Amino acid sequence: MRSLCFNIAFGLISVFYTLGAALAALTPGRRRVRRVVKAYVDRMVWAMSAIAGIKLEVRGAERLPQGAFILAPKHASYGDGFSIYGQFDDLAFVTGDHLERFPLFKTILKKLGAIVVDSCGGPEARRALTRTAAEAHADNRKILIYPEGALAPVGVKYRYRTGVYHMARDFDVPVVPVASSLGCFWTQEKWTKRSGVAVLEFLEPLPPGLPRGEFMERLERAVEDRTAELVAEALGRPVTPAVLGVPDDEAKQLAKRRRKEAAAEAEP
Repeated sequence: MRSLCFNIAFGLISVFYTLGAALAALTPGRRRVRRVVKAYVDRMVWAMSAIAGIKLEVRGAERLPQGAFILAPKHASYGDGFSIYGQFDDLAFVTGDHLERFPLFKTILKKLGAIVVDSCGGPEARRALTRTAAEAHADNRKILIYPEGALAPVGVKYRYRTGVYHMARDFDVPVVPVASSLGCFWTQEKWTKRSGVAVLEFLEPLPPGLPRGEFMERLERAVEDRTAELVAEALGRPVTPAVLGVPDDEAKQLAKRRRKEAAAEAEP
Protein backbone atom coordinates (compact mmCIF):
# COMPACT_ATOMS: atom_id res chain seq x y z
CA MET A 1 0.00 0.00 0.00
CA ARG A 2 2.88 2.40 0.78
CA SER A 3 4.37 1.81 -2.66
CA LEU A 4 1.04 2.43 -4.39
CA CYS A 5 0.40 5.64 -2.48
CA PHE A 6 3.95 6.87 -3.06
CA ASN A 7 3.85 6.16 -6.79
CA ILE A 8 0.56 8.03 -7.12
CA ALA A 9 2.01 10.95 -5.15
CA PHE A 10 5.19 10.80 -7.24
CA GLY A 11 3.20 11.14 -10.45
CA LEU A 12 0.98 13.96 -9.22
CA ILE A 13 3.82 15.93 -7.64
CA SER A 14 5.98 15.50 -10.73
CA VAL A 15 3.29 16.74 -13.11
CA PHE A 16 2.47 19.74 -10.90
CA TYR A 17 6.07 20.88 -10.50
CA THR A 18 7.02 20.12 -14.11
CA LEU A 19 4.27 22.48 -15.27
CA GLY A 20 5.41 25.05 -12.70
CA ALA A 21 9.04 24.75 -13.80
CA ALA A 22 8.06 25.07 -17.46
CA LEU A 23 6.25 28.33 -16.70
CA ALA A 24 9.15 29.57 -14.58
CA ALA A 25 11.52 28.77 -17.46
CA LEU A 26 9.78 31.46 -19.51
CA THR A 27 10.97 34.17 -17.12
CA PRO A 28 14.41 35.82 -17.32
CA GLY A 29 17.30 34.21 -15.43
CA ARG A 30 17.45 30.89 -13.57
CA ARG A 31 16.28 32.01 -10.14
CA ARG A 32 12.57 31.18 -10.50
CA VAL A 33 13.03 27.82 -12.18
CA ARG A 34 15.64 26.91 -9.56
CA ARG A 35 13.18 27.71 -6.79
CA VAL A 36 10.48 25.54 -8.38
CA VAL A 37 12.85 22.60 -8.89
CA LYS A 38 14.19 22.93 -5.35
CA ALA A 39 10.61 22.90 -4.03
CA TYR A 40 9.93 19.79 -6.14
CA VAL A 41 12.97 18.03 -4.73
CA ASP A 42 12.06 18.96 -1.15
CA ARG A 43 8.50 17.70 -1.69
CA MET A 44 9.77 14.39 -3.10
CA VAL A 45 12.14 13.87 -0.17
CA TRP A 46 9.17 14.54 2.12
CA ALA A 47 7.05 12.01 0.20
CA MET A 48 9.81 9.43 0.44
CA SER A 49 9.76 9.80 4.21
CA ALA A 50 6.07 10.42 4.97
CA ILE A 51 4.53 8.05 2.41
CA ALA A 52 7.11 5.44 1.39
CA GLY A 53 8.70 5.33 4.85
CA ILE A 54 12.21 5.93 3.47
CA LYS A 55 14.07 8.18 5.88
CA LEU A 56 17.19 9.89 4.59
CA GLU A 57 20.26 10.16 6.82
CA VAL A 58 23.04 12.41 5.55
CA ARG A 59 26.58 11.77 6.79
CA GLY A 60 29.89 13.45 6.09
CA ALA A 61 28.65 16.96 5.30
CA GLU A 62 31.57 18.28 7.33
CA ARG A 63 33.92 16.81 4.70
CA LEU A 64 32.59 19.02 1.92
CA PRO A 65 35.25 21.51 0.77
CA GLN A 66 34.72 25.25 0.49
CA GLY A 67 34.11 26.74 -2.94
CA ALA A 68 33.59 24.81 -6.17
CA PHE A 69 33.89 21.02 -6.32
CA ILE A 70 32.55 18.01 -8.17
CA LEU A 71 30.27 15.35 -6.66
CA ALA A 72 30.75 11.77 -7.90
CA PRO A 73 28.06 9.51 -6.36
CA LYS A 74 26.98 5.91 -6.63
CA HIS A 75 23.83 5.65 -8.74
CA ALA A 76 21.54 2.77 -7.80
CA SER A 77 18.15 4.47 -7.40
CA TYR A 78 15.86 6.80 -9.29
CA GLY A 79 15.69 8.73 -6.02
CA ASP A 80 19.42 9.52 -5.93
CA GLY A 81 18.95 12.84 -7.68
CA PHE A 82 16.37 13.98 -5.14
CA SER A 83 18.53 12.99 -2.18
CA ILE A 84 21.63 14.83 -3.44
CA TYR A 85 20.12 17.85 -5.19
CA GLY A 86 18.28 18.77 -2.03
CA GLN A 87 21.55 19.23 -0.13
CA PHE A 88 22.70 22.21 -2.25
CA ASP A 89 21.30 25.55 -3.33
CA ASP A 90 22.52 25.71 -6.94
CA LEU A 91 23.80 22.42 -8.27
CA ALA A 92 24.70 21.82 -11.92
CA PHE A 93 24.25 18.20 -12.91
CA VAL A 94 25.27 15.98 -15.79
CA THR A 95 22.44 13.98 -17.37
CA GLY A 96 21.90 11.92 -20.49
CA ASP A 97 19.84 13.30 -23.35
CA HIS A 98 17.17 10.65 -22.69
CA LEU A 99 15.50 13.12 -20.30
CA GLU A 100 14.90 15.51 -23.17
CA ARG A 101 12.39 13.04 -24.61
CA PHE A 102 9.95 13.86 -21.82
CA PRO A 103 7.56 16.75 -22.55
CA LEU A 104 8.83 20.17 -21.34
CA PHE A 105 12.05 18.70 -19.88
CA LYS A 106 14.32 20.04 -22.60
CA THR A 107 13.28 23.62 -21.87
CA ILE A 108 13.60 23.15 -18.12
CA LEU A 109 17.01 21.49 -18.31
CA LYS A 110 18.34 24.24 -20.55
CA LYS A 111 17.08 26.94 -18.21
CA LEU A 112 18.55 25.17 -15.19
CA GLY A 113 21.94 25.07 -16.86
CA ALA A 114 22.01 21.27 -16.72
CA ILE A 115 24.89 19.56 -18.53
CA VAL A 116 23.14 17.35 -21.09
CA VAL A 117 25.26 14.84 -23.00
CA ASP A 118 24.62 12.14 -25.57
CA SER A 119 23.82 8.96 -23.65
CA CYS A 120 25.71 6.91 -26.25
CA GLY A 121 28.97 8.70 -25.38
CA GLY A 122 31.79 9.23 -27.85
CA PRO A 123 34.02 12.20 -28.73
CA GLU A 124 31.13 14.57 -29.39
CA ALA A 125 29.58 13.76 -26.00
CA ARG A 126 32.93 14.50 -24.33
CA ARG A 127 33.22 17.84 -26.13
CA ALA A 128 29.66 18.78 -25.12
CA LEU A 129 30.42 17.76 -21.53
CA THR A 130 33.55 19.91 -21.47
CA ARG A 131 31.81 22.94 -22.99
CA THR A 132 28.71 22.99 -20.78
CA ALA A 133 30.61 22.00 -17.63
CA ALA A 134 32.95 24.94 -18.23
CA GLU A 135 29.94 27.25 -18.27
CA ALA A 136 28.74 25.86 -14.93
CA HIS A 137 32.23 26.16 -13.47
CA ALA A 138 32.47 29.78 -14.65
CA ASP A 139 29.36 30.46 -12.56
CA ASN A 140 31.12 28.84 -9.56
CA ARG A 141 28.46 26.13 -9.36
CA LYS A 142 29.06 22.72 -7.85
CA ILE A 143 28.73 19.92 -10.40
CA LEU A 144 27.11 16.49 -9.97
CA ILE A 145 28.16 13.65 -12.28
CA TYR A 146 27.50 9.92 -11.94
CA PRO A 147 30.80 8.21 -12.90
CA GLU A 148 29.10 4.98 -13.95
CA GLY A 149 26.77 6.83 -16.31
CA ALA A 150 23.78 4.56 -15.58
CA LEU A 151 21.66 3.10 -12.81
CA ALA A 152 23.41 0.03 -11.39
CA PRO A 153 21.53 -2.63 -9.37
CA VAL A 154 22.55 -2.99 -5.73
CA GLY A 155 25.61 -5.23 -5.59
CA VAL A 156 26.67 -4.36 -9.15
CA LYS A 157 29.11 -1.75 -10.43
CA TYR A 158 29.65 -0.47 -13.95
CA ARG A 159 32.84 0.74 -15.57
CA TYR A 160 33.74 4.16 -14.18
CA ARG A 161 33.98 6.68 -17.01
CA THR A 162 36.72 9.27 -17.18
CA GLY A 163 34.52 12.34 -17.71
CA VAL A 164 34.74 13.18 -14.02
CA TYR A 165 38.54 13.04 -14.18
CA HIS A 166 38.68 15.39 -17.17
CA MET A 167 36.43 17.91 -15.43
CA ALA A 168 38.49 17.80 -12.24
CA ARG A 169 41.69 18.23 -14.25
CA ASP A 170 40.36 21.04 -16.45
CA PHE A 171 38.84 23.02 -13.57
CA ASP A 172 41.47 22.15 -10.93
CA VAL A 173 38.85 21.36 -8.27
CA PRO A 174 38.48 18.52 -5.74
CA VAL A 175 36.10 15.62 -6.30
CA VAL A 176 33.87 14.35 -3.50
CA PRO A 177 33.01 10.63 -3.75
CA VAL A 178 29.51 9.86 -2.49
CA ALA A 179 28.24 6.51 -1.22
CA SER A 180 24.58 5.62 -0.76
CA SER A 181 22.28 2.81 0.34
CA LEU A 182 19.11 4.33 -1.15
CA GLY A 183 19.07 1.60 -3.78
CA CYS A 184 18.17 -0.89 -1.04
CA PHE A 185 14.87 0.90 -0.47
CA TRP A 186 14.05 2.49 -3.85
CA THR A 187 15.61 -0.03 -6.21
CA GLN A 188 16.54 1.52 -9.56
CA GLU A 189 13.23 2.39 -11.24
CA LYS A 190 11.17 -0.40 -9.65
CA TRP A 191 7.57 0.15 -8.65
CA THR A 192 7.87 -1.29 -5.13
CA LYS A 193 9.57 0.55 -2.27
CA ARG A 194 10.95 -0.70 1.04
CA SER A 195 10.75 1.40 4.19
CA GLY A 196 13.87 2.03 6.26
CA VAL A 197 16.76 4.44 6.77
CA ALA A 198 18.77 5.21 3.63
CA VAL A 199 22.21 6.73 4.12
CA LEU A 200 23.81 9.32 1.85
CA GLU A 201 27.46 9.79 2.79
CA PHE A 202 29.95 12.35 1.49
CA LEU A 203 33.45 10.85 1.60
CA GLU A 204 36.92 12.36 1.79
CA PRO A 205 37.54 14.61 -1.25
CA LEU A 206 40.11 13.62 -3.84
CA PRO A 207 42.56 16.49 -4.39
CA PRO A 208 43.09 17.99 -7.83
CA GLY A 209 46.21 17.09 -9.78
CA LEU A 210 46.19 13.30 -9.39
CA PRO A 211 47.27 11.17 -12.37
CA ARG A 212 44.31 9.70 -14.23
CA GLY A 213 44.95 6.09 -13.27
CA GLU A 214 45.38 6.86 -9.58
CA PHE A 215 42.37 9.19 -9.58
CA MET A 216 40.02 6.66 -11.17
CA GLU A 217 41.24 3.82 -8.93
CA ARG A 218 40.83 5.86 -5.75
CA LEU A 219 37.41 7.17 -6.79
CA GLU A 220 36.01 3.75 -7.61
CA ARG A 221 37.47 2.16 -4.48
CA ALA A 222 36.10 4.89 -2.21
CA VAL A 223 32.58 4.84 -3.66
CA GLU A 224 32.21 1.09 -4.05
CA ASP A 225 33.82 0.04 -0.74
CA ARG A 226 31.75 2.46 1.34
CA THR A 227 28.56 1.74 -0.60
CA ALA A 228 29.06 -1.99 0.05
CA GLU A 229 29.36 -1.21 3.76
CA LEU A 230 26.22 0.93 3.74
CA VAL A 231 24.29 -1.76 1.86
CA ALA A 232 25.39 -4.34 4.42
CA GLU A 233 24.26 -1.98 7.19
CA ALA A 234 20.88 -1.46 5.52
CA LEU A 235 20.20 -5.14 4.80
CA GLY A 236 21.79 -6.61 7.93
CA ARG A 237 24.18 -8.86 6.02
CA PRO A 238 27.96 -9.22 5.66
CA VAL A 239 29.80 -6.76 3.44
CA THR A 240 29.86 -8.08 -0.11
CA PRO A 241 31.93 -6.35 -2.83
CA ALA A 242 30.03 -5.31 -5.94
CA VAL A 243 30.50 -7.37 -9.09
CA LEU A 244 31.25 -5.79 -12.45
CA GLY A 245 28.31 -5.56 -14.84
CA VAL A 246 27.44 -3.96 -18.17
CA PRO A 247 24.64 -1.36 -18.53
CA ASP A 248 21.72 -2.43 -20.72
CA ASP A 249 22.41 0.20 -23.38
CA GLU A 250 26.06 -0.85 -23.71
CA ALA A 251 25.06 -4.53 -23.80
CA LYS A 252 22.59 -3.82 -26.62
CA GLN A 253 25.18 -1.84 -28.58
CA LEU A 254 27.74 -4.62 -28.12
CA ALA A 255 25.26 -7.28 -29.25
CA LYS A 256 24.33 -5.17 -32.29
CA ARG A 257 27.99 -4.72 -33.22
CA ARG A 258 28.66 -8.44 -32.88
CA ARG A 259 25.68 -9.26 -35.12
CA LYS A 260 27.04 -6.91 -37.78
CA GLU A 261 30.50 -8.46 -37.52
CA ALA A 262 29.04 -11.95 -37.77
CA ALA A 263 26.99 -10.96 -40.81
CA ALA A 264 30.04 -9.42 -42.46
CA GLU A 265 32.08 -12.57 -41.88
CA ALA A 266 29.28 -14.72 -43.31
CA GLU A 267 29.24 -12.80 -46.59
CA PRO A 268 31.02 -14.61 -49.45
